[in-house]
Amino acid sequence: MAGIDKSPYNIIVRPIVTEKSALANSGPNNTVIFEVNPKANKIEIKKAVEKIFNVKVKSVHTLRTMGKIKRVYAKTGKQKVVKKAFVALQPGNTINVIEGL
Repeated sequence: MAGIDKSPYNIIVRPIVTEKSALANSGPNNTVIFEVNPKANKIEIKKAVEKIFNVKVKSVHTLRTMGKIKRVYAKTGKQKVVKKAFVALQPGNTINVIEGL
């Protein structure tokens, strides 16, 4: 990653806590969803999660959502671009992001 610090805490921005992420975490895949730095790749995300949470990662899938254009009266603005990482953990490993909040 050119231009940014490769610290694990700069790669993982925050966990995404929604109903959909709670279902993914409790299912058979044991998946946790994080918002990550848009310049981070899958290998860096995997190493950062393993280092911060002390777990073993099975796979990482990423998704980039483009910011929507919003309008309030005559003014327009754009939401930020978000990169999400769906991190599947190996059996026996868990991350409870609700307790960490």
